[in-house]
Amino acid sequence: MGTPIDRAPLAERVEELLAAEGPLPIVEAGDPVLRRVAEPFDGQLEPSLLGRFVEALRVTMQAAPGVGLAAPQVGVGLRIAVIEDPAPVPDEVRVARGRVPQPFRVLVNPSYEAVGAGRAAFFEGCLSVPGWQAVVARHTEVRLVARDAFGRAVDEVFAGWPARIVQHETDHLDGTLYLDRAELRSLASNRAMAELWGQVTPERAAAGLGFGLPGSAGSGGPAGPAV
Repeated sequence: MGTPIDRAPLAERVEELLAAEGPLPIVEAGDPVLRRVAEPFDGQLEPSLLGRFVEALRVTMQAAPGVGLAAPQVGVGLRIAVIEDPAPVPDEVRVARGRVPQPFRVLVNPSYEAVGAGRAAFFEGCLSVPGWQAVVARHTEVRLVARDAFGRAVDEVFAGWPARIVQHETDHLDGTLYLDRAELRSLASNRAMAELWGQVTPERAAAGLGFGLPGSAGSGGPAGPAV
């Protein structure tokens, strides 16, 4: 049985959130909204309210900072997410991760499927699980199907780090946290990451903490940005 605000219509919930200025509060692991399958967007927010909500997600993501944010992470159970990654990383990290800049994008009702069998493991963080990171093996290439904020169809293939962001954010809309897919023996605090496991690839962490990586080519990187 949810609280009154949980049962409030989604438009009312969004209006309440937007009444306060500045970034929205980010919901942390343990809140039931992060474990529910989000409701498909079908006009629950009229266009101007949707635009204001998307802008609030952008502001919140950038302030955190993160490279993605899903609506459930601010307590709204709608299948909407935003992504953006300026990718300000050294060349060795860019090459290891396949991390290239991504412009700001809105994903409405997204879903993804793997393209090929490739997988890569990297340390990954989450704005809803602050202070911790863990190695997650994900598809190296995915096909994303969604709508944008104007209802236009999106059908695009993402590779490397952008594919990881897409998977992470879409998982949020299915009630899945990155920890559900992580190698839990790799779980490390931000302090431990900085002191012990900040290498470009996670082989040393795998050897030191006793977990496996997906094949000889399954490499990761230093602390990943939170999404």
